[in-house]
Amino acid sequence: MKRSPTPRPGIYDLYWYFASERQAAFERRVANQAAPWTEDPILQEYKFCNVYRAADRVSQYLIRHVAYHEESCSPEDRLFQIVAFRTFSKIETWRTLRQLLGHYPTLDDLASGAFTEALNQTKQLNGGLYTGAFILCATNAYGQSAKHLNHVELFRHMFLHDDLAGQLLRATSLKEVYVLLHGYPLMGDFMSYQTSIDLNYSSLLDFSENEFTQAGPGSLRGIKKCFTDLGDYSPEDVILWMVDRQGDEFERLGLPFGGLWGRPLHAIDCQGLFCETDKYCREAVPELASARKRIKARFSVAHEPMTLFFPPKWNVNAALPDGPVLGSAPASMQTTLF
Repeated sequence: MKRSPTPRPGIYDLYWYFASERQAAFERRVANQAAPWTEDPILQEYKFCNVYRAADRVSQYLIRHVAYHEESCSPEDRLFQIVAFRTFSKIETWRTLRQLLGHYPTLDDLASGAFTEALNQTKQLNGGLYTGAFILCATNAYGQSAKHLNHVELFRHMFLHDDLAGQLLRATSLKEVYVLLHGYPLMGDFMSYQTSIDLNYSSLLDFSENEFTQAGPGSLRGIKKCFTDLGDYSPEDVILWMVDRQGDEFERLGLPFGGLWGRPLHAIDCQGLFCETDKYCREAVPELASARKRIKARFSVAHEPMTLFFPPKWNVNAALPDGPVLGSAPASMQTTLF
């Protein structure tokens, strides 16, 4: 029998407290209540991602305007679009690309060089193509001097040479999707996992998010803070252990948590919560040292409205409030509503 992880007293409970209070703040903001949306001074002062990854602004844009846009395109084109969008993870980049091309990027654009030219122009116009949310492999794996040109060659390798789209459409599990992506240069552990989740948001793939997970660097720091010993569990086992225990732990601690309009936490969310708990502990428990000692980004209220939309197969959209959410973060920020 496997030895279970040993929670660190107090810190393990902070994980569940953070999930409850951060989600409550999100719900109050969605309801267009007046700020502040929480009485927690740390949550008031610093910027934290949403409890549910799919609720963050960039993921929201990807779901509505990439995975489920209504412009006619082939399944192969759409899979390319999702991978390309997540690589840059910057809404302004995608908007400018579409404007320059006159349509969503297609594999024909990739083959003809039109995508490359539009990307070059986008860099000149916007001054940058990438978000700072993810640390990307920046080697010249394809012999190009510019990072974005190496990524173009990566896309060509994936979709034109290897027919990755066809392989993804034939995949039988989320892990297989991850393995397919992870086999390419510039696709590290975490980026391959994040992109797998994005592809799975679409109607073209439909695997359980609890079938497979991958702990990112921030998640590993959070796991180390929340547990004194992992027993016989891997970090990925611990994430799935949290998925299984969520109902009991919220009840044990008397913490309200209704999920995402009834949708419970999934592995991608529990993985992200470890990262956010690590950040929260830098202020709440500074004596619990780690490689990072402070939270860099502070919270500030912005006012660009956004209408929430989740993958229709989740069956939560009918329960969403009508109209836009006011006071959400600008498109350049990676968090959605906080």
